[in-house]
Amino acid sequence: MTDAPNKLTVVGLRTLSPTQRRIISVLIHAGLLGASVLMLYPLLWMLSASFRPENEIFTSASLIPSAWSLDAYVRGWNGLRTSFGVFFTNSFIISILSVIGNVLACSMAAFAFARLEFRGRNFLFALMLLTLMLPYQVTLIPQYVLFRQLGWVNTFLPLVVPKFLAADGFFIFLMVQFFRGLPRELDEAAQMDGCSPWRIYWKIVLPLSTPVLATAAIFTFIWTWDDFFGPLIYLSEMRSYTVMLGLRTFTDSTGMSDYGGLFAMSVLSLVPIFLFFLFFQRLLIEGIATTGMKR
Repeated sequence: MTDAPNKLTVVGLRTLSPTQRRIISVLIHAGLLGASVLMLYPLLWMLSASFRPENEIFTSASLIPSAWSLDAYVRGWNGLRTSFGVFFTNSFIISILSVIGNVLACSMAAFAFARLEFRGRNFLFALMLLTLMLPYQVTLIPQYVLFRQLGWVNTFLPLVVPKFLAADGFFIFLMVQFFRGLPRELDEAAQMDGCSPWRIYWKIVLPLSTPVLATAAIFTFIWTWDDFFGPLIYLSEMRSYTVMLGLRTFTDSTGMSDYGGLFAMSVLSLVPIFLFFLFFQRLLIEGIATTGMKR
């Protein structure tokens, strides 16, 4: 019964003339295009505001500035006590190290849960899944006390080191499900050839896991780059600020705010995420097309 409406819809479309089908197709595409423009309007407005004069930012809803200027980008890049390039460098360091740590540590933990046999494996895996239900705020104070006792506050270590200890259970769970889908005959054949578990992980499982590794890298980079709460807690000196903390400095509670510089630097902050996503999207598609037993 559930397929009946779909079948009737298909039959109804087949009875239409080519002209009617073309009109329906144009209307559907026009609706989708309008919805896309509506969703992209805030982003386009921010891009336009970064080029318009300061006195027109909140007085005009048009996407076309009356006068184009790069002053906001110059002010935003050099207007603070620290160049915005320092903030970009800090964010790149934290994000790249987080990607490396998450991909390596989470893939090793997932390989152990998915491919190795050891006592208490199911219990530990269930315990790891329980950590997904804990909000970040629950463990924030104990983590801060620990990192303070280690002398790591106001450094990048609290933001990077946990990534190398497989602290993100979501990616472990994601990789476990992918690794379980790989044929175990590959492991058995490798063991007959004398491969150790480490060699199986490095030479066999990882090359076949490009899609899930690329997915983990994409989400880790985006979440780390956009993270505001973590750097706000652990970083206090301006020279160690990330891009998100740097954007906050453009707004002042006393009213001395530079919204033009804020929008200009916000536009620039989106460029690394966009480029990183495009690069790994291509890698992800290639991995899906050429992975596993299709070779």
